[in-house]
Amino acid sequence: MRVEIWSDIACPWCYVGKARFEKALAAFPHRDQVEVVHRSFELDPGRAKGDIQPVITMLTKKYGMSEAQAQAGEDNLGTQAAAEGLAYRSRGRDHGSTFDMHRLLHLAKEHGRQGELIQLLYEANFAEERSVFDDGERLVEIATTAGLDPEEVRAVLADPTAYADDVRADEREAAQLGANGVPFFVLDRKYGVSGAQPAEVFTRALSEAWGERSPLQLLDQDGDGGDTCGPDNCAVPSRP
Repeated sequence: MRVEIWSDIACPWCYVGKARFEKALAAFPHRDQVEVVHRSFELDPGRAKGDIQPVITMLTKKYGMSEAQAQAGEDNLGTQAAAEGLAYRSRGRDHGSTFDMHRLLHLAKEHGRQGELIQLLYEANFAEERSVFDDGERLVEIATTAGLDPEEVRAVLADPTAYADDVRADEREAAQLGANGVPFFVLDRKYGVSGAQPAEVFTRALSEAWGERSPLQLLDQDGDGGDTCGPDNCAVPSRP
């Protein structure tokens, strides 16, 4: 069975949702027969490579919230992440284009290292102090740690057309499947799960997708979609 996950490195709910999905997958009896493929979805596809700004500034400008509201949302995202055993820096992070990261993820897929690279990129963006947006060598370092050849990585970064068509194809396919936010999980092209759902929702989806054949159906919890980030909005958790 194949599970395709549309996500963006800049999306905090993708970071949390991946952990919740993996918790369900680890307990799934047929986990060794599940192939996980990560697909590209940029939250900010029009952002220029050099357009980098603090996350709080981006949130206030893009979503019309106050700095206090933006910081409260980041703090609560940190709480959500910690509940899944994830580190999360709620202060001092920046935001920029993720296009090069998506291109490198397609390179990593060719070498069977996609899972390793996406996890390292998430950790670098959400948990570490050094930016992933303002230094190409930072991406080379991360990709090398994931098992890729540094010179091949540099060659991809130096050629803006490398894997660009693959990124755009993933994004077109997401739109065709009705995904207007991420994370978005598609299981064997039978079921879709939108958002950073609880692990038990993924458990049910895995079981049903394994045992049945049907057109793609959107599964959620009690009829409400999970928290997502989209081009025009990013869900911010309320104070507990």
